[in-house]
Amino acid sequence: MTSDASFWDQAAKKYAASPIKDQATYEHTLAETRKHLKPLDDLLEIGCGTGGTALLLADAVAHITATDISANMIKIGAEKAAAQEVANVDFVQATPADPKLAATTFDAIAGFNILHLLPDLESDLAVLRERLKPGGLLISKTPCIADWKWRAVGRIAIPIMQFFGKAPYVSFLKGSDVEAKIAAAGFEIVTSENHNTFSRFIVAKKL
Repeated sequence: MTSDASFWDQAAKKYAASPIKDQATYEHTLAETRKHLKPLDDLLEIGCGTGGTALLLADAVAHITATDISANMIKIGAEKAAAQEVANVDFVQATPADPKLAATTFDAIAGFNILHLLPDLESDLAVLRERLKPGGLLISKTPCIADWKWRAVGRIAIPIMQFFGKAPYVSFLKGSDVEAKIAAAGFEIVTSENHNTFSRFIVAKKL
């Protein structure tokens, strides 16, 4: 077994080199996200990976703090930002609950393909709510494996892969589960829709 940070550190170079599997859906998610962002927004992204999404959204907001638990992912993201001369994105190694983020509140928080990877989702959602300004938005897209047509295979294969250090923690959630957990954390659901057969895109407003 490997820690999740170690897993993603080892995966970083391959992850950075891998093409997006569903470009059309990815672009649709970006377009829908942009609808909820404003030019003066201070945006926090959790689980930013190697920073591709943060860099694409950089022109839509004033500033992005892009975070990930993997030091190698953050290093690659910072290198990409420098190469692309994007000055308003800072890459920070941090978990959603990291105290180093507590000094700032954000207009919006984005988390793409990350909520199902958080072992204590309820606790992290509560912390993210605290990180938001009044009326701030939580924007997320989550693979909901319990809604996947091959979920039975996943329930067998993923634990085996985890045992051998080939997969991180993964939660088997339905889209309705994610929506309910976000609402229970003190958010009003603004938008909830599928962005492919089993990924749920949710925009929620802090109450």
